[in-house]
Amino acid sequence: MRDFYASEESRYDNWFSTSKEKGVKGLNKKNSDLILDFCNDMSLGLNISKMSKRGGRSKKRINALRQKVIFLLNKLEERNIKDIDNLKKEELHKLFDDMRTGVILNRFGKPYLSTGDYVKDFKVFWHWYMKRFNKTEDICEELDRRGEKPKFVYFNQEEFEKMIKVASRDLQIVMILLWDVGCRVKELMNIKVKDFYNDFKELQIQNETAKTFGRKVKVMFSKDKVKDYIKELDLKNEDYLVQKSPEMCNNELNKIGKEILGEDRTKEKNLTMYDFRHSSACYWVVRYKSESALKYRFGWKKSEMIHYYTEFLGMKDTIQEDDLYVDVTKTELEKKIQEQDKKMKEMEDSFNHFKKYVDIIIEGEYSNKMTFSKDSKKASIKRRTDDEMETIKKNPPLPFTDEETGEILYPEI
Repeated sequence: MRDFYASEESRYDNWFSTSKEKGVKGLNKKNSDLILDFCNDMSLGLNISKMSKRGGRSKKRINALRQKVIFLLNKLEERNIKDIDNLKKEELHKLFDDMRTGVILNRFGKPYLSTGDYVKDFKVFWHWYMKRFNKTEDICEELDRRGEKPKFVYFNQEEFEKMIKVASRDLQIVMILLWDVGCRVKELMNIKVKDFYNDFKELQIQNETAKTFGRKVKVMFSKDKVKDYIKELDLKNEDYLVQKSPEMCNNELNKIGKEILGEDRTKEKNLTMYDFRHSSACYWVVRYKSESALKYRFGWKKSEMIHYYTEFLGMKDTIQEDDLYVDVTKTELEKKIQEQDKKMKEMEDSFNHFKKYVDIIIEGEYSNKMTFSKDSKKASIKRRTDDEMETIKKNPPLPFTDEETGEILYPEI
């Protein structure tokens, strides 16, 4: 499996070895030792809550955990709480309330918008602490985990089509698959050529790369682009489809976002690959009539994710009941049937025109050349006409319109 976060591992290893030797920067000896023990246990999957999944945590996850917990322990030390054995729940509640209200400001001088994330990660630390040292009081039990919903750059289909026109060839395949399939970034980066089925109409997202579960989803409008891209690069079955790293993709998307969507919409947050999953969900949520089918496509286990996307955009005020349930498969089939019916009607009209035309030509030609009896002549004409009709049925030429006169003309036989 592809891992584009290998730098996280080296960053964690460097930090751990340095901190073990010199202590965790900014913390007293006891808190420093606690953090090191906590990180080591997390990497091994030891002393974790009964409610959490089994197994060790990735170094990427531990990096995020330790940064938040170190920050919070540092703030507690500033409040003269040097030993968390003496930490009271009122003091902990006060710390998080100060983060929310702006008493404690972030590095941009503003209140923390993601206080809920700090609460969640401190709970992980505290529950480890309780289990490791046989503590019974859960001072985190009543903490408020709420926080602002994560911001993302939303764009619609028209804006997507403008952005893809100015993207590089390698980025185009990333953008169109993220928009079409709605997969996660890690899932996309691990797609191989062999994961496509049924002439690229279906894509298998493998269990080992999926955050929740593997799934086979329909590729609705990017299959031709994928086929052309694979042919162009001469990719083999075991080759990964995406050639650029997430960092390179996000750097280019940042520029495209500012160019197409404008500085105002990308001021607080740059356009990234992650935003494509959000915008894709907003696109598909009004096109699926089956909630379970939509959850399957995006790899969601809970229906709350669907409600989150619609509520975020204020779509609950604008979507009509009839708009919510559009069966994608049915719609596509109906379009194809209508197109086929139209073609058949054109062929039928063309055939009828030529049948009349051939009847006239053949009747006149044989009237001039044949001298045998009237009945024999008619029989011969009929045989010739039948033969001509069989040829026309197999490959009927189409009529055309004279540009000057507007008259409908037919190719000569």
